[in-house]
Amino acid sequence: MNPAYSVIFFTTASGLGYGLLFLLGIMGAAGLIAADRAFALAAFGLAFAAVTLGLFVASSHPNHPERGSRAFSRWRSSWLARERVATVATYLPTGLFALGWIVCQETGGAIGLAGLIGAAGAIVTVSCTGMIYAGQSAIAAWSNRWTVAAFLTLALAIGSLWLAALARLFDVAHPAITHLPVGLIMLAWIVKVAYWWSLDSAPQTSTRQTAKDQSGEGDPVSSPTAPSRQDNFVMREPGYGIARKHAARLRRTAQGMAFAVPLVLTELEMFWPGAPVSLHTTLALISAGVGTAGVTVARWLFFAEAHHEVLLDKESGGQ
Repeated sequence: MNPAYSVIFFTTASGLGYGLLFLLGIMGAAGLIAADRAFALAAFGLAFAAVTLGLFVASSHPNHPERGSRAFSRWRSSWLARERVATVATYLPTGLFALGWIVCQETGGAIGLAGLIGAAGAIVTVSCTGMIYAGQSAIAAWSNRWTVAAFLTLALAIGSLWLAALARLFDVAHPAITHLPVGLIMLAWIVKVAYWWSLDSAPQTSTRQTAKDQSGEGDPVSSPTAPSRQDNFVMREPGYGIARKHAARLRRTAQGMAFAVPLVLTELEMFWPGAPVSLHTTLALISAGVGTAGVTVARWLFFAEAHHEVLLDKESGGQ
């Protein structure tokens, strides 16, 4: 598929925002983060800015953005509508949690409960985003058992990196916050590699023959005309292609930036306790920035490596 930059930005930014909101809700309610006002302003400001800006950019992607409001009315059948509903519903508890943290400098009791509800909403929203793609049965690279898990684990990994960086910056770092990125990055790495392995090893289950005769026992299927060689929607959107060698190189780049570099820098922080605080903060911010860039590359590949079954005739040369 054509990697639309608006959708890449949306999925990356919303993952960052919701991953951060989830961790703030869980760890704040558990008392693992000091109820510091400046930290809360920065953390919630980043999370809400990422979610809102990502949603705004995504809404401008369709050819008719004025129809975006219709998505909310189709929540019974559309994962896109469910995502939009979950997005709006998550704003309320997370907003109340942020308000209580910033104004009252309190993260327990009813305020903490709002944080936990908001954390659940964040997970539901990211799951709905993943299901928008996992439910596309005509695109094998998306209709994959690892798709939703990859969305969730990448959101948590990038959210944990920014949480650790902000905690260092505002001097509210708890050992749990410092150690958290290691486990979440490794989990996200395993899931992403499993996704790519599944993508590479999956046999082709659809052909032009099965499109006509599901049993595959009918007369050979042929096309009376050759596929179009001129630029059209099928070639621009579902027909986007990327060479295997380029995909392999970009996969290595994504793994290095999203997982390897942040993991090394985070462990360097952990095993170098005597380093200056400013150095710890710098390493944490670099980890978060590089990790975000790596997730963006991985998301670009998620779209670039996807092929719609409408291309079966084009790829076979119309024979």
